[in-house]
Amino acid sequence: MGGYDAIMGRPPLGVKTTIVRLPEGLAERIDDLLGPNRRAQFIREIVEREVERMERKRNGG
Repeated sequence: MGGYDAIMGRPPLGVKTTIVRLPEGLAERIDDLLGPNRRAQFIREIVEREVERMERKRNGG
């Protein structure tokens, strides 16, 4: 991911911080599947994919 420095923990460039509340235990389930420090990227990718899907549907695609 461009601009991401895993050692220093710098957030990716070009993103906006948003707080998302997850149901009890969901964050741990994600971490268990993906490993540590991958939750945010996973959530970004899933949300972007879903928004694109919804936009295609809305536009008749």
